[in-house]
Amino acid sequence: MSAPNQLQNLIDLMARLPGLGPRSARRAVLHLVKKRALVLLPLAEAMRQVAETARECLNCGNIGTTDLCEICESGKRANGELCIVEDVADLWAMERAAVFRGRYHVLGGTLSALDAIGPEELRIPKLIDRVATEQITEVILALNATVDGQTTAHYIADQLEGRVKVTSLAQGVPIGGELDYLDDGTISAALKARKSV
Repeated sequence: MSAPNQLQNLIDLMARLPGLGPRSARRAVLHLVKKRALVLLPLAEAMRQVAETARECLNCGNIGTTDLCEICESGKRANGELCIVEDVADLWAMERAAVFRGRYHVLGGTLSALDAIGPEELRIPKLIDRVATEQITEVILALNATVDGQTTAHYIADQLEGRVKVTSLAQGVPIGGELDYLDDGTISAALKARKSV
């Protein structure tokens, strides 16, 4: 028996989320409907608020509710260290580890010739501008240890050569691993043992 149209529409939308397929989405929707007052209505209100207020930080690319995120606004984070990550999930993973006290720059992906993603499609020109205009002393490349991640890291290191110290995460990040899936201890060890590129 199929679900009524509105429920099926919600199931189809939820099935598009990472980690959820049609079966998981169906179970989640049934749970939400059963727990309408406790879960569904607060979730719907929270989603409405996020839809109205969430925006990309104009400086670093983080997600927040103002034009500049809390990290970019904080004077305590302006220590000259700039950590480069592929996406916001990686930034949040680094923040969860609570070992990096500088600022971030979210690229929005990695270079990929197969997908026609070059420097202009990412936030690399903005990164070059930030290094030129902000008092950056070190750029830490915290990109995923994938072929595209490493290609992007080498490209950025070449662009910044002679302008600023460029380092990358070291031990703890496995080849083919992604920051969002690492535990806090691994991220902490990798950040502390970073090396020059």
